[in-house]
Amino acid sequence: MACCRSCFCCQCCCREGETRTPEELTILGELRDEEDEILPRKDYESLDYDRCINEPYVEVLEGLDNKKARKYEAVRWVMVFVIGVTVGLVGLFVDFFVHLFTKIKFSVVADSIEKCTDRGCLSLSLLELLTFNMVFVFIASLLVLIEPVAAGSGIPEIKSYLNGVKIPGIVRLRTFLCKAAGVLFSVAGGLFVGKEGPMIHSGAIVGAGLPQFQSITFKRVKFDFPYFRSDRDKRDFVSAGAAAGVAAAFGAPIGGTLFSLEEGSSFWNQALTWKVLFCSMSATFTLNFFRSGINFNKWGSFQLPGLLNFGEFKCSDGEKKCHLWTAVDLGFFVLMGVVGGLLGALFNCMNKCLAKYRMRHIHPKARFIRVLESLLVAMVTTVVIFLASVLLGECRDLSSPTTHNSTVSGSEDINSTIRQFFCSNKSYNDMATLFFNPQEAAIHQLFHQDGTFSPATLSIFFLLYFLLACWTYGVSVPSGLFVPSLLCGAAFGRLVANILKVKLGLHIYSGTFALIGAAAFLGGVVRMTISLTVILIESTNEITYGLPIMITLMVAKWTGDFFNKGIYDIHIQLKGVPLLEWETEVEMDKLTASDIMEPNLTYVYPHTRVQSLVSILRTTVYHAFPVVTENRQNERDFMKGNILISNNIRFKKSNIVSRAAEQRRRCQSMKSYPSSELRNVCDDQNAAAEPAEEGEDLLQQMLERRHAPYPNLYPDQSPSEEWTMEERFRPLTFHGLILRSQLVNLLIRGVCYSENQSSATQPRLSFTEMTEDYPRYPDIHEVDLALLNPRMIVDVTPYMNSCPYTVSPNTRISQVFNLFRTMGLRHLPVVNAVGEIVGIITRHNLTHEFLVAKLRQHYITI
Repeated sequence: MACCRSCFCCQCCCREGETRTPEELTILGELRDEEDEILPRKDYESLDYDRCINEPYVEVLEGLDNKKARKYEAVRWVMVFVIGVTVGLVGLFVDFFVHLFTKIKFSVVADSIEKCTDRGCLSLSLLELLTFNMVFVFIASLLVLIEPVAAGSGIPEIKSYLNGVKIPGIVRLRTFLCKAAGVLFSVAGGLFVGKEGPMIHSGAIVGAGLPQFQSITFKRVKFDFPYFRSDRDKRDFVSAGAAAGVAAAFGAPIGGTLFSLEEGSSFWNQALTWKVLFCSMSATFTLNFFRSGINFNKWGSFQLPGLLNFGEFKCSDGEKKCHLWTAVDLGFFVLMGVVGGLLGALFNCMNKCLAKYRMRHIHPKARFIRVLESLLVAMVTTVVIFLASVLLGECRDLSSPTTHNSTVSGSEDINSTIRQFFCSNKSYNDMATLFFNPQEAAIHQLFHQDGTFSPATLSIFFLLYFLLACWTYGVSVPSGLFVPSLLCGAAFGRLVANILKVKLGLHIYSGTFALIGAAAFLGGVVRMTISLTVILIESTNEITYGLPIMITLMVAKWTGDFFNKGIYDIHIQLKGVPLLEWETEVEMDKLTASDIMEPNLTYVYPHTRVQSLVSILRTTVYHAFPVVTENRQNERDFMKGNILISNNIRFKKSNIVSRAAEQRRRCQSMKSYPSSELRNVCDDQNAAAEPAEEGEDLLQQMLERRHAPYPNLYPDQSPSEEWTMEERFRPLTFHGLILRSQLVNLLIRGVCYSENQSSATQPRLSFTEMTEDYPRYPDIHEVDLALLNPRMIVDVTPYMNSCPYTVSPNTRISQVFNLFRTMGLRHLPVVNAVGEIVGIITRHNLTHEFLVAKLRQHYITI
């Protein structure tokens, strides 16, 4: 593996070396030095994007005519519109209070600085600024303590969710409240963070919550709304909400749609595209309507489409030689893309090292330590801003020409945002103009002011902003990365423009180079291409910038990918989320499904006793179980010369040791069952299953036992004393998959029948009853076992997915991966040519680390 996916700052950030992941070490049996140990990982649960086709679902389909289908689709469109409007209002709320708090803070501090410049009490002004910033950041940190998932931008978590990974609490109402309120305090607190990333997360939460008409936070508030009770429907609304968040943040509905497609959803369909675009348009329309009315007092004028708008790029009327960009400039843009990719890779490398340090030394400690870190960052940022403006700023002449009277935040003229701190009446402080303004105003200054910033100021500003933004992203406050990256890149681009103008005497438009610099740095950090290109074009309202922006972003991405991944992918990797990429490497096709599948299966029979289901559910963590039967009559015919059957027996024999241990754990668990009959059965089994010292002795002991590996899973086919070794490990005919949540639901609702009755007497559940508890189904440990009769039998066949996707053991990895990812699967059974299940594939078996480990094992075997 020559080049590089991990980043190590001290070694050029590109050498992956021969480091191996925990999966590889587990498979290969190797040890790792303590100092090389990677960060702890968490097992994340997958989402059920694939539909479970069972009898209750088929009954719903059979009762669905064209009229009901149109009604269902109409409800979906209404919900999409409501999500867009709500996201727009959330953006309005955040923008209003950020602008209000920032205006109050800068007004008080600016007055104090003007008074203290002559009196010599600047320390008092610094104290006032520190008080404002630290109070705001303290409130933001407290909100994150209430809901830790609200920290950061939320884009890595939403990307993981749309990829099919369930991250606890990521789309809860409490997370939304802490995120929306916390981001306005963290931005107003002067931290180098943006509100655009949290807007995307907030939009995704709105999309996940509104169509459910219920909340886990308010459990008692429930509505009779049976629609959209599946992970598949919820995922579609989350995609729409995330796109609406982008549209509200940048005024870019098309860019939001492409963002949801490129960075978010792993499983896309054509019908979803139109709904997501409509949701994005609704969010942009709502935000534009209210902001234009509030700022200009002209309701219906629609002049402010997003929270961040770059303004209009055009040359001043007096410059005839001025052009926004020329073909010659493309060469400089390519070079800026290369530099932006290098800077982005360095930024990601440093931030990854900081994130690792936080996970090892800060997060394990008490929670208030995270608050102290946030306050430390706020204090250092405030002191740096103040001292840089006092000591490093240059006084510039106020008569410097401007391109045109652009506006900032709707009603403010761009010239009104310049700061005269520590300068005479006819001059202003260029460093203070960048630091003592909201970030959006500073971006407008860099894009549209001409000749107002010295190269030294731009260089210092870029360096300070680069370091502080890198340190800030990851602290325990809601924080975005788009605007800090744009501002940092704009300073870099403006510096390049100044050098080209002064040193080479070129006639160039400085605002264009500032925009390209912003795109280059942002692209080098996040590694987005299509969606980011469209977002920037929509933010500038200038289609002629399409080609240079696209070229710059592509070059920045290619350059950065040579060293490490994008910042969001890095944080996903640090969290241990099993994210599936778009496709596997060509080399992985040397493996087949039988090489990566999990052969140690825990299964149930179509008719299973309650005692067995309780035992299985309480002693395993699996979320799906194959439903199987055993064919005894044709056993000898199956066993003759069939290599696939032989492989199946080999898989079962190789796992008999772990199955014996699992059986003992089940018996220990079943002793707590309120049935003396079941406890006696377990005592008998424990007496027969004493632990052995050697694995081979334990295997022989299990083979000589006179009962099946699992306690009476199929009452109509009880174990026989005359069973041979082959009979005990006969192939299992596969019939379907049953989910853990479904089995618990059946037990809670008493869906079973007695031994002297037919399975037809078993109560039937409707599709609404099966999905009533979504999204949080009861756990088996919440079931009152005293109410269950262990001898009752459950017929699981009406509720299992009888037609799941399956693959052959000889299927190549690329085919397995494409099927699993594009269809949004959670479990993929491996079934041989005669319909017998030999293993199962989950998301863990398709992660890059697991496949690499298996490929190395394959080479070792060869």
